[in-house]
Amino acid sequence: MPSPESEPELTEKEVARRRRAAELLGDLIPDTTSDDTDEGWGERAAPTSDEEYLRDVPPHHG
Repeated sequence: MPSPESEPELTEKEVARRRRAAELLGDLIPDTTSDDTDEGWGERAAPTSDEEYLRDVPPHHG
């Protein structure tokens, strides 16, 4: 990996090009995707622990 001292000075055009590329690309992978949440899997958030318990009962117990 080249050290910063060995890297040539960037021209204003190159700095502008890199800044534009960073603005366009941004973070390619978000920190949290929709399938990382319960809502992404089609589940609604339960407002109370009782409702959450009742929601998580297996079908053969219902």
